[in-house]
Amino acid sequence: MSRNTRVHRALALAAALAVTAAVPAVALPAAASTPPAAAPSPYVVTLTESPLATYDGGVTGIAPTKGGKGRKVDTSSAHAKRYRDRLTKRQDEVARSVGAAANAHHVVASNSFTADLTPAQALRLHATRGVLSVTPDVLHKALDDRNSTDFLRLSGDRGLWAGLGGVDKAGKGVVVGVVDTGIWPENPSFAGPALGTEPPTDADPYRPYLKDGATVMHKADGSTFTGVCQTGERFTADLCNGKLIGARYFGEQWLRANPPDKRDDFLSPRDAQGHGSHTAGTAAGDHGVPAAANGIDFGAISGVAPGAAVAVYKALWQGKDGGTTGGFSSDLIAAIDQAVADGVDVINYSIGSTASESAADDPIQLAFLAAAQAGVFVATAGGNSGPDASTLDNTAPWTTTVAAGTIAPYRGEVRLGNGAAYRGTSTSVVAPLGPKPLVTAVSVKAAQATDADAEVCAAGSLDPAATAGKIVYCARGTTARVDKSAEVRRAGGAGMVLGNPAAASTDADLHAVPTVHVDAPDAARIAAYAATPGATATLLPAPADGVAYPEVTSFSSRGPALSARGDLLKPDITAPGAAILAAVAPPGNDGKDFDFYSGTSMATPHIAGLAALYLGRNPLMSPTAIKSAMMTTAYDTRTPDVFAQGAGHVDPSRMLTPGLVYDAGAQDWYGYLEGLGVATGTGVKPLAAPDLNYPTISVGELFGSRTVTRKVTALTPGIYHSSIELPGFRAKVKPSTLVFKEAGQTKEFTVTMEMLPETGADTVTGRLTWTGAGADVRSAIVVTPLSARAPAEVRGTGAAGSSSFEVTPGLKKFQVTPYGPVSAEEVPGTVSQDEVWGREFPVTVPEGAKAAAFRVRAVDPEAQVGGLLFYEANGVREFESWVYSLDGDHRAVLSRPRPGSHVLVVVTLGDLPGTTSTAFTTQTDVVEARHARGALTVTPARPKTETGKPFTLTASWTGATPRVNTGYVEYPNGAGTIVTVN
Repeated sequence: MSRNTRVHRALALAAALAVTAAVPAVALPAAASTPPAAAPSPYVVTLTESPLATYDGGVTGIAPTKGGKGRKVDTSSAHAKRYRDRLTKRQDEVARSVGAAANAHHVVASNSFTADLTPAQALRLHATRGVLSVTPDVLHKALDDRNSTDFLRLSGDRGLWAGLGGVDKAGKGVVVGVVDTGIWPENPSFAGPALGTEPPTDADPYRPYLKDGATVMHKADGSTFTGVCQTGERFTADLCNGKLIGARYFGEQWLRANPPDKRDDFLSPRDAQGHGSHTAGTAAGDHGVPAAANGIDFGAISGVAPGAAVAVYKALWQGKDGGTTGGFSSDLIAAIDQAVADGVDVINYSIGSTASESAADDPIQLAFLAAAQAGVFVATAGGNSGPDASTLDNTAPWTTTVAAGTIAPYRGEVRLGNGAAYRGTSTSVVAPLGPKPLVTAVSVKAAQATDADAEVCAAGSLDPAATAGKIVYCARGTTARVDKSAEVRRAGGAGMVLGNPAAASTDADLHAVPTVHVDAPDAARIAAYAATPGATATLLPAPADGVAYPEVTSFSSRGPALSARGDLLKPDITAPGAAILAAVAPPGNDGKDFDFYSGTSMATPHIAGLAALYLGRNPLMSPTAIKSAMMTTAYDTRTPDVFAQGAGHVDPSRMLTPGLVYDAGAQDWYGYLEGLGVATGTGVKPLAAPDLNYPTISVGELFGSRTVTRKVTALTPGIYHSSIELPGFRAKVKPSTLVFKEAGQTKEFTVTMEMLPETGADTVTGRLTWTGAGADVRSAIVVTPLSARAPAEVRGTGAAGSSSFEVTPGLKKFQVTPYGPVSAEEVPGTVSQDEVWGREFPVTVPEGAKAAAFRVRAVDPEAQVGGLLFYEANGVREFESWVYSLDGDHRAVLSRPRPGSHVLVVVTLGDLPGTTSTAFTTQTDVVEARHARGALTVTPARPKTETGKPFTLTASWTGATPRVNTGYVEYPNGAGTIVTVN
């Protein structure tokens, strides 16, 4: 093993321990009247403290439980259990404070509990500190909402489809292009009349027909779609019809990279995996299609725009090795290019992008810019890397980036013979099963199976003679969830309880036997009872009581979008994306024609389908105007963090009458790119991202004050009055009233946001609303304030001296406070290249510390040492910083460091020749609040400042030691400049 290998492994470990933050909240309900003598009814009570999945520290003695990038929350750790106990204890205390009891606790994705409350109790809780919302549990109607089109209120006599003239006209004359894994054309979601050669009639102007080997469809916008049904493996042209009017495949690069023996796909538009069929069916599948799977009838399903036509562009491929599955950029761009050329109106792109840092000039995103310029509405998936911050895909402003929300879940109940009952997720329990013997999988294991294999119901691990006719408890882990129920079925089991050993998601899988998936700690209680003699259980269907929705799923990626440096709010909007039932491809889904999928991939086609409905009604509406209409009429989810939900959850019932829209076009987009440093070659002047005419307002670094400009176009004329909320800021809209005398008029306004003396340093969210003509036009606002522009660090030398630097204040009242300097004694040590974990030096940082500087110095200048800095709590370490520099100045300087235990780990990159260890010293300076008014002074001490006007500040010191000395100059809101001497 080389020396570099040892160091690189240590660095990789450190990087894996890094944690980022995303903090959701919940919307408050409207007040309700209290009828006399009301009986208790179920409520969901949500508390303000972060749940396990998003807790990022702050409680003394409990380290962050939020998983780092690419990792899920570890709910089995000691600090997670401690935090779980803290949350449940607090929930019980809150319930007891009004004389109630918590019926169920939720602590992983939501910090909430359910309770039976009288209206008086509910009102008292609503006014209780630390309670975020108290919401009546009316989810007895939720069974209807298991169908996402019902949840969106598209169906029914008063639904949007009826308002558009019925399901046959919902999206009529519009073509939805789907760039994905292809399509399974035999699925009944894509049934349609055979294509003929006769042109359409006035009575049916949008009927597609064949002409010169192509499929032609005259569209609602007056243009024509001309596509091809490309023949290939198990795909002939006659598989297209009046619904599926185009099917092509693009795989030149993928096919080149993967010879036939490495492929597990059809060389044609046919879908082998199911993803493409699912997204196509969700966006524009036929209406009223009977959906059954595993012998279970789930009723009729529908695409969002059942009257629209579908054109498929296969550019994702399945390989025998999962690592080769996917599609190359070139193939995807070819598919997008062809879709635009064919004349689609909408593109659904449920595919991940490159890293958001490079999204501004990503070639696929630029292809979508061209599509948007061509009038094509592009819906893109936000990604499934949540709940970590800044994990979004597809963040270009000319596309609509979609987050995934929940709908009412499919639920089941496990009723034990001892009278206890526990609820979980189930799509397979449609009728009571039992009572039947309940056993643990280990108790009925096959003779040759290990306990570990049997516990997770691995293939071949159960004994049929012992399992037959019983309900088996199987633990989650190791084996795929659906494979566990397949093993229970193989062994003759009657049903399964799938239990999470630690808190995690419960999933709407279609299992081989009736199954209820339960979460911890209920799973442990069921397992313990199953281990007792004579245990029995009954599996029952259950309503979704106590499950709050819609909320943004934990897997849905979060902002802020790094591509625009926080100056563009993404995602744009939320749509249903959890447990969505739609068409799939049988080869990739155990022979099923329909299945439940979850992901932002499933949310995106809901938005694509709604865009098709919009274009069916208003065929000349621009893509950005449609996006604006959806965003400004959206409502808050139960996770109203704008970096999670964007503008909110789409509301189809309001999107057709938005009142005003924020429109944009090529000039805006090229200006946006130029402002980000992308040379477009168009000659368009750069445009600051906050000034992009967007339905939301985002300023990544608001310094002092900032004025942004917007233009709105009236769809409904009238008088519109503005209102704005932005806590901690003075916010003003000018003009505050807009008068539109006719539809199509455009008016400009500005929004000025000015920091106040009390403005904090944390990101602030608010809202701008234009009210008029029967519409509320809502725009989310998110800003991150800066109190000053100043250097992060200045340096000087000598026992006494000074250093001058320029500071630009962001506030009118600008106080400057010096702290220190501090110079700790050096601590000697040695480390050898064989000590791969290095030498550790713990340092305790007190509450309120202003700065901390960690330094490592090799005694021999020729030696190479360095360090890694961790934050430690409850035995868990989180990587903070490298302590290494190529110039030999190995140090890490933290402004406003977290209080608690920090650990400096010193390693060597290799002992010098002829030595067996490397000598070094460490020095850690912690600048505390008690070090104010020390030997570090500033001039002027009380500067007279003007917001935005720079002035010169001089930091002076005396009595500095020959060692490194560290001071801190603090500005309002905790911002500051490190002063390093010698």
